[in-house]
Amino acid sequence: MQALPPLARLPLLFLGLLALVVGVVAGLARLAVDVPAWAATQAVAHGAFMVTAFLGTVISLERAVALARFWPYLAPLGAGLGGLALALGLPLLWAQALFTAAAILLLAGSVLVWRLQPLPHTATLALGAAAWLSGNLVWLLSGAMVLATPWWMAFLVLTIAGERLELTRLLPTPPRARALFTVLIALQLAGLIVSFWQPAPGIRLFALALLGLALWLLRHDLARHTVRQTGLPRYIAVCLLAGYGWLCVGGLLGAAGGFAPGHPWRDAALHAVFLGFVFSMILGHAPIILPAVARIRISHSPLLYLPLVVLHVSVLGRCAGSLLDLPALTRAAGLANAAALLLFVLTMLLLILRSRSSAPARSH
Repeated sequence: MQALPPLARLPLLFLGLLALVVGVVAGLARLAVDVPAWAATQAVAHGAFMVTAFLGTVISLERAVALARFWPYLAPLGAGLGGLALALGLPLLWAQALFTAAAILLLAGSVLVWRLQPLPHTATLALGAAAWLSGNLVWLLSGAMVLATPWWMAFLVLTIAGERLELTRLLPTPPRARALFTVLIALQLAGLIVSFWQPAPGIRLFALALLGLALWLLRHDLARHTVRQTGLPRYIAVCLLAGYGWLCVGGLLGAAGGFAPGHPWRDAALHAVFLGFVFSMILGHAPIILPAVARIRISHSPLLYLPLVVLHVSVLGRCAGSLLDLPALTRAAGLANAAALLLFVLTMLLLILRSRSSAPARSH
């Protein structure tokens, strides 16, 4: 069978966006914000909605589009349905099984890409998919989402790092730098594996590897050059460089013990990575990914910087609230986090409508 046409991909995007909305509201419930009762019951699954349901769907969908075959689309379908099962309150095992099946399919697709192009960046993408599968299996077998969180973090970091590594081929990156990249990836995975037996040393090694990778990306990523350009290339570069800065912060806090369950800095450490780093990447790549996935034209505008600024200011406030033990600041920053994401969605819709309204004029 052929790949899904763009219109048929929209329901998959809708499932991902639904998981994002539920995940954001569930996150607010964790901060003791007054939310609807149905959202309060989802607070414990906040991480699963955000990572496995939303980002798992989006990343799998992007990979399926690149493979241009039908079966890889079952991965975003599984992730999206897993999020729906969670939201509907179906037995947890159903959602866990769907997430695990989605990760297996994403890993199969990633291995296929690696076999077609046996290069370091495709190997990194495959390792990212394997990390997602590992985290889902840890959650499935242990029932403890907290044990799966570092693996889910590795899934996102490795996926982003692999995609950025591909673009470094356009630059004269020294062989030693490429070897260092491989070492840093290996240390991440080694830290996660060690954490099964020695949680504290293993997670600290993982965090130090994240810090090293962030510094590597700041030094060698193409964004260092494109930030000097104008328009969309500069916007994307600003998103990337700001995100790498937050990955540094997350790595430092994690190395200080912040990734450990119950640590007073855990909220700051996790959201420095999951919000500051990952969502900065999302904001930067959305104007490229949406046209590729859904064939939706997006016109560039300086308005894109508005949600980006709100995002980073709110993450800064959230980290400050966590580090200084100021719950009111943390709660206010959490609301600003949600506002930044809503503002981004509204900005994208506005730019899509602007592009559509100007298309006839350009065609004449």
